[in-house]
Amino acid sequence: MNNFVILPILIPLLTGIFLLFLTRKVNAQRVVSLISAIISIVIAITLVIEVKTGGIQVLQASNWDAPFGISIVADMLSALLVLVTSIIVFSVLIYSFKHIDADREKFFYYPLVQFLIVGVNGAFLTGDIFNLFVFFEVMLMSSYVLLVIGGTKIQLRETIKYLLVNVIASALFVVAVALLYSVVGTLNIADISQRIAEIDQPAIITVIAILFLIVFGLKGAIFPLYVWMPGSYYAPPIPILALFGALLTKVGVYSILRTFTTLFYHQPEYTHSIILYLSILTIIFGCIGVMAYMDVKKIIIYNIVVAIGVILFGISIMNTEAIAGSVMYTLHDMLIKSALFLLIGMMIAKTGTSNIKRMGGLMHHHPFLGWLFFIAAISLAGVPPFSGFAGKLMIIQGAFKAGHYAGGLVVLFSSLIVLYSVMRIFIYAFWGEKKEYELDPEQKKDTRFLLLPISILIAVSIAYGIGSETVYTYVSDAAQVLMNPTDYIQAVLKE
Repeated sequence: MNNFVILPILIPLLTGIFLLFLTRKVNAQRVVSLISAIISIVIAITLVIEVKTGGIQVLQASNWDAPFGISIVADMLSALLVLVTSIIVFSVLIYSFKHIDADREKFFYYPLVQFLIVGVNGAFLTGDIFNLFVFFEVMLMSSYVLLVIGGTKIQLRETIKYLLVNVIASALFVVAVALLYSVVGTLNIADISQRIAEIDQPAIITVIAILFLIVFGLKGAIFPLYVWMPGSYYAPPIPILALFGALLTKVGVYSILRTFTTLFYHQPEYTHSIILYLSILTIIFGCIGVMAYMDVKKIIIYNIVVAIGVILFGISIMNTEAIAGSVMYTLHDMLIKSALFLLIGMMIAKTGTSNIKRMGGLMHHHPFLGWLFFIAAISLAGVPPFSGFAGKLMIIQGAFKAGHYAGGLVVLFSSLIVLYSVMRIFIYAFWGEKKEYELDPEQKKDTRFLLLPISILIAVSIAYGIGSETVYTYVSDAAQVLMNPTDYIQAVLKE
């Protein structure tokens, strides 16, 4: 038993509670939040090292043996996701110091971010299917308030839509968990996996698997369930959008990855075929979205949809290369999407608009910002040797190995569409004649400080791409556990 595993959940929880008592002391909230974020990064790095050297780390809450108690489980996939989450939160918090207005900071912004991370890290680390639901709800309740604070008309409208969609998804989640429990008689993920294997996934389990796919598809924004996301994610301020875009949909994708490799993997000709077709449609409609808009926020939001499709396509192939590629691409996408949202936030601050047709000449005034965006853009598209290349290459290799040539070509073609969409932003916004933008005094404040958190994320992304061979040694461990649930089961149940 390793008590260290609970710390990525416990630290933000305690920090969030403490910050509730500092609501009027903004500077104190900033300091406490930043210290907590740094501690979380150190803990996450230590957790990755422990998993690498000692194998899967497990904590049985209150010393109740699995499957009767609550298990907190850190395999390599969970540990890597917690680490990337911690880096993103650290960078977004620094960005928030200069970008979030004082009214929002005083209205529980920093505690809500901490509670959001409790839900995200909890979902990554839980070994219990019902507690996956619980951590989803913790994450969603925090996101509801983060989405609405500020009280603008668009925020209120989109919060209602976001709330309705997630209430429906949560109700279906409870139904799915209840049905699964009625069949297998346990909520522990490792024990569920073992029992489904014993009965060879009968038809009722396959139906329940599709119900889980609907639930996680709603939360992860796959086709055709993504329609709520572009509007809802467009509404909040940029730091909140960066957290949502980088983390919230990835929790849904992680849940699909975990359940359809550890639990529902016995009838891939049915379950994974559905994921395959949905992933291709998600990529196609995401590509249509990135081509249809001239708004920087909408373009990057629809790029989230494309990335979700690519990751799901790797999951559907269900071989080691594709699963490893999906894990690697997920980590890349979390980093680069958060960086891109912070970048476009700075672009909007400099120009007063999110329409790329009204931008231009930013390279003359802000060359460093321009080159940061260029690096992020080609990384997103998967241009070698940057971070998006290795994961996408492994997914395509896995697809070709499994004979899914058409799907592999769709993924390959989507890279060209993604590259076109982000280079279109770069050409419109940064090239051309110098423009003088009419900004109000609040928008004219110095934003050079915002380059620091962006540079941190870009630097990590560059290191991720250049050091992809080293990263793969960790990602391969994650893929090995996903492809061989027995390792996970033995670690949790100690059989």
